[in-house]
Amino acid sequence: MPTRLAVAVETDVPPARLFEVLTDWPRHPEWMFLTRARVVAGDGRGAGTELAAFTGVGRIGFLDTMTVTRWEPPEVVAVTHTGRLVRGTGVFRIGGGRLIWAEELSLPFGRLVRPAAKIFMRWTLRRLIRAATSGRAR
Repeated sequence: MPTRLAVAVETDVPPARLFEVLTDWPRHPEWMFLTRARVVAGDGRGAGTELAAFTGVGRIGFLDTMTVTRWEPPEVVAVTHTGRLVRGTGVFRIGGGRLIWAEELSLPFGRLVRPAAKIFMRWTLRRLIRAATSGRAR
């Protein structure tokens, strides 16, 4: 049974700025804890782009492969997770002063990790907002 997760945070960062940082795949380590993302097919912009995100330290971790399925700047980017460990769908929605992250995933021990995952997701969204307002170099 899929695990459904959704969190939202309030923000006054312009949607275009959030979308820009969110979809700047090499910048993921700035806000997505212990995760490096890269484009493996496509130009990194638009539906059909294929991504590989490694979460872990050194060689210990897991690879999350994804295909972008919706690309509606500056409001929506959605993916299908296609990896061995993480499978399902995810979407980020930006607008109305809110940043929303929702996932529907087939995860090992999904029900057990759900509460911690939601805390982590909310913390991650706050890091994304900080990255979008910090003016850090790309």
